[in-house]
Amino acid sequence: MNPTGVLAKTSRALRIGMIPADGIGKEVLPVAQRVMAAAPGAPQFEFVPLEAGFELFQKTGNALPQATIDTLKNSCDGAMFGSVSSPSHRVAGYSSPIVRLRKELELYANIRPVSGPPLPGSAIKRPTDMVTIRENTECLYVKQESIEDTPEGQVARAIRVISEQASTRIGRKAFEVARGRAEMRKRAGSDEPTKVTICHKSNVLSITDGLFRTSVRSVYDNDKPENGGPGNYAGIQLDEQLVDSMVYRMFREPYVFDVVVAPNLYGDIISDGAAALVGSLGLVASVNAGDNFIMGEPVHGSAPDIAGQNKANPIAAIRSAALMLEYMGYPEPALAIYRAVDAVLAEGKVLTPDLPGGKATTSDVEEAVLRALN
Repeated sequence: MNPTGVLAKTSRALRIGMIPADGIGKEVLPVAQRVMAAAPGAPQFEFVPLEAGFELFQKTGNALPQATIDTLKNSCDGAMFGSVSSPSHRVAGYSSPIVRLRKELELYANIRPVSGPPLPGSAIKRPTDMVTIRENTECLYVKQESIEDTPEGQVARAIRVISEQASTRIGRKAFEVARGRAEMRKRAGSDEPTKVTICHKSNVLSITDGLFRTSVRSVYDNDKPENGGPGNYAGIQLDEQLVDSMVYRMFREPYVFDVVVAPNLYGDIISDGAAALVGSLGLVASVNAGDNFIMGEPVHGSAPDIAGQNKANPIAAIRSAALMLEYMGYPEPALAIYRAVDAVLAEGKVLTPDLPGGKATTSDVEEAVLRALN
């Protein structure tokens, strides 16, 4: 994938699959759709409603219809996914539709940027600006679990899969994202270095995390001209951090991290935790990226306790839509959306209840962002 987009610009309308799925996904995704359509410089869109989710499974016994997969593969340029209510206990016949979609569409990278000023009263005095590149296809998320009865009681086991191929591929994606950030900083006149941090626990999991660590490092080492490589990542620094100490440092010194690349489970935990640095999961966007397809997905869950009450924060979904457009090769409308959201947050008058002092509704935030776009 070209780090700045997978689609060449086209005069035809872009077909975007819209999958609200569960809970507040049904409220925030329509907001993101309307903001996308209103963004200056945006292409024409054709939004395609599609079904998936646990609520659909409860009605039909199928969490992800084949028709949804086929439509995305055969006639959509990109997609937006709302949220899913995967149960915490085993439900016979159910598996997460978002996990399956990532595999079906070969969306091997989950890209989650977190940026913003320090929270009021925080001991951290510098802005956070980090992006987690999460491997999206393996680790414990292969969901190969078993349980057996023994004389001592039940024993449960889970298989963890880490492959050289997937680790190398996600390492390459991390360095491409880092190169893009370095180029943007250079254009902005900044001499701030760009750094990739490998997150692992190879001091304990020496085989699986060890393979992840060495595979990502090999991408960096093989790129060096002295090793016969093209030198695409010259100037990018490489670091590594054990996952437990990474969490500690992230909450004390988030500014030391730039691009973090991690196996699936660690990347999920780190990026969710990083949302606390900017105030709420309701602010944090992501895209699921492959070489030929992009799917935006807000980081938050389905929030059933507030679903249907017009209380959900739509900013994560709006930012995810902008991130999707950016990676599809449409930076101008993406930038317009980013700036509109930032303006609303900076003003601080229209905030949902998940943010300090917030009392605004989902609709209030939508109206504020749309005004800021003009």
